Amino acid sequence: MSRAARALAALAFVGLVPAVARPQSRPQARPIPREPAAMDSVRADSARRAQALAAMRVEVTRTPAAPDRVPWAVATQDARALRRGQATVGVDEALGNVPGVIVSNRYNYALDQRLAIRGAGSRANFGLRGVKVLLDGVPQSLPDGQSQLTNIDLAAMGRVEVLRGAASSLYGNGSGGVLAFSTDLSAPDPLGASVRATGGSFGLAKLQARVSGRAGATVGAASASRTTVDGFRQYSRADLRQLSGAVDHLAAGITWQARAGVAETPTALNPGALTPAEFAVRPESAAANNVRRGARRSVSQRFASLRAAHDDGTTQWSAAVFGQRRFVDNPLATAPPAPAAPTNGTRGLIDRRVTGMRLDAARSLGGAWAAQLAVGLDVQRAHDVRTNQRTTAGRTDLPSDTVFVRQAETVTSIGPSAQLRLAPTPRLTVSLGARGDRIGFRVDDAFLADGDDDSGARTMSAASGHLGAVWALHVAFAPYANVATAFETPTTTELNAREDGAGGFNGTLGPQRIRSVEVGARGRAGTRVAYEVAVFDSRASDAIVQFLESGGRAFFRNAGRTRTRGAEIGVTAALTGWLTMRGAYTRTDATFTDYAVPAAALPAPALDTLSGNRLAGIPDRAWRVALQLARGGASLDVEHSWQGAAWGDDRNSVRVADWGRGQLNVRAVWSTRLGGWRLEPFAALQNALDERYVGAVTLNGFGGRVLEPAPGRNWYVGVELAHALVRSPLATGR
Repeated sequence: MSRAARALAALAFVGLVPAVARPQSRPQARPIPREPAAMDSVRADSARRAQALAAMRVEVTRTPAAPDRVPWAVATQDARALRRGQATVGVDEALGNVPGVIVSNRYNYALDQRLAIRGAGSRANFGLRGVKVLLDGVPQSLPDGQSQLTNIDLAAMGRVEVLRGAASSLYGNGSGGVLAFSTDLSAPDPLGASVRATGGSFGLAKLQARVSGRAGATVGAASASRTTVDGFRQYSRADLRQLSGAVDHLAAGITWQARAGVAETPTALNPGALTPAEFAVRPESAAANNVRRGARRSVSQRFASLRAAHDDGTTQWSAAVFGQRRFVDNPLATAPPAPAAPTNGTRGLIDRRVTGMRLDAARSLGGAWAAQLAVGLDVQRAHDVRTNQRTTAGRTDLPSDTVFVRQAETVTSIGPSAQLRLAPTPRLTVSLGARGDRIGFRVDDAFLADGDDDSGARTMSAASGHLGAVWALHVAFAPYANVATAFETPTTTELNAREDGAGGFNGTLGPQRIRSVEVGARGRAGTRVAYEVAVFDSRASDAIVQFLESGGRAFFRNAGRTRTRGAEIGVTAALTGWLTMRGAYTRTDATFTDYAVPAAALPAPALDTLSGNRLAGIPDRAWRVALQLARGGASLDVEHSWQGAAWGDDRNSVRVADWGRGQLNVRAVWSTRLGGWRLEPFAALQNALDERYVGAVTLNGFGGRVLEPAPGRNWYVGVELAHALVRSPLATGR
C-alpha cells in the first residue's frame, strides 16, 4: 500500500470513531434552487426519506414540468447518489439505480465507458453515441451525434436527469436518450472550501478541491481535480485533470449562467480487448498488438458557455451560446495501409473547434385546455482537422512514419422544434411535438500525394415527432404512453473509417431512422414508496452497425432493420426511518429483423442472413438491488448488480457469459463536525465476491478479440473535509 493510501486509511479510521453531530439546516442562496449539498448529515437525510417522496420539476424535456406530467420515462439522481461515498471516476456509479440504462465499464480511460439507453449507444467504440448530453442546459454533444463526458466531473455535479427513449423531436440527431447534468452550486456560506481525497486499489488516487460562495444575487463555485490510476490490467495507466468554474447571477428577473473549464488527459494507455482464450488464462493482460504498437490517447479540451434564462410563471425563455476546443492524439493498434511491419500502427490527430447556439421559449396560452406552446432552435458547427499517419511502436519518429490522410471535416446542423402541451382535464396532459433537422457534412482533402482528391459533401435531413399523454389518475398511479420517431446520422469518425485506409467519407453509409412506442406508469404508494414501470418497442431501419473492430478502430455499415423491445421496473422504498431500498430491473430483446452480410466461407456474392440474431453487446437482462442503512451520522450501502449474457459479434458466434454471482459493492460513510470543520470519511469494497466477469464488449472484434475484463475484489478509502472561510450569519450555533 502506498504512503498516500495509508494516510487516507488512517484518516478514515479516525473519522469512524463514534460521534454524532446534530443535523444542520443549510440554506442555499442561489437564483435557481438546486439539490442540497452532498455533505448534509445522514440523520437529516433519513428524516427526509421518511417523509413523502415529493415530486420535483424536471427540465430535461426542454420545458420544465413535474415528472407526473411528462409522457416519457424520466429519472433523477441527486448529489448524494452521485457523490456520497463514491470514487466519482465513472458514470456507472451515478446511474446504476436507473432502469433501462446499461453502463458497460471498460476500465479503459482511452475509450471511456459505453453507455446505452434502451440499446441506443450500444455500438459506441469510444465515447457516447445515440445519447444526448447536456451540462447546465448546454449541449455537450456534437452536431453529428457524438458525445463525450470530458467536461463532466461527477464530484462537481449536483444533479443528473435521465430521459429514456427516442427524443429526436426535442434534441434532434442521435437522441435515443438524454443525460442532463447540473453543476453543484450549493453555497451554504458566503465563502467555503472543501477537499476530497480518495485512494485505493490499482494505484487509484483522486484529489478534488472545491470553493463556493455567494453574495447577494450571485452564487459561484470552482472545482479542480486530478485522477491517476495504474489500472488492474497491464498497460492501462491513466492521468485525468479537470478544472471548471460556474457562476449564476440574477438581475432584473434574468438568471445569467457562465460556465468555463479545462480538461486534460495527458496519458491514457489502451490495453485493448482480449480473446476468450486470453481472458480465461490471464484477464489482467493486454492485447499484444496494443502494447507493441503503443496504443494510447491524450486529450486537451477547453469549453465556455453563457446562458440567460427567465421564468415568470407564464413565459419562460432561455438563450445560450457556447464554444469548445479539443485536441486529440490517438495512436491506435490498427495497421496502416501497406507496407506495414508488426510494430506499425495508425496515429489519429484531431484539432476540433465547436460553436453553437440554443434558444428556447415557452408561453402559457391559457384557455379551457390550459395550452402551453414551446419553440426551440439549435444551431451548431463542428470543424475538425484530421491527420492519420503511420506509427512505429506508437511514435512518429522515423522517415517511414508518413502521413496518409489529412483532411478538414465540417459538420453544421440546424434544428427548429415546437411542442404543444394541453390539459383537456385537470388530470390529463397531452404533449405533441415536431422538429426538423438538416445536418451538412463536408470533407476537404488536403492530402493529394496519393493522386486522389477525396473531397465531397453530403446532407442528411430528417423530420421527427412525438405524441404522448399522461393521466394522473392518483398519486399512486399515473399511466402514460407515447409514440415517437427519431433518427441518427453516422458520425464523422464512422464516415471516415474506410477499410482501405483512404481519406474522404464512406459514401455508402447513411442515417438510421427509428420508430418507437412506449407505455408506462409511475406513482407513490403512501409516503414511503415510489415506483416506475415501462415497456417499449423500438424499430430501426437502415440501422448503423459496427461490423468490424481492428486494433482500436471500428468500421460501420447499414443493416436492414432491427427491433428492440424491453421492460423496465424501478422502485425506491423508505422502509423505515433508517433503511432505504432501491431496485432497478431491465429486460431487453434486441434483434436483427433483416440483415444479410457477405458469407464468411463462400465466394462473393453469396450472403449469410443474420436475421433473428441478437444485437451484439446488449445483455438480455440487468438488475440492481441497493440497501442503505443510515443512523445518526453514519450510513452503510450494500449494492448488488448483475447482467445477463450477451453476444460479442453479429453472427452470434462469441457468447459473453453473464455476471455469475454478480458484483457486490459495500460502502460505509460517516459525517460529523470537528470544530469548524465538516468531516466525511468513507470506505468501499467493490466486487466483494471476487467474481470474474466481463465489464464491456468490443463489438465484432477482429479474431474474436471482444472481451474487456472487469477487476476482481478491490477497495478504496477517502475523506472529504469542508470549512467555512467566511461564515454565514445564519450559522450561529452550527
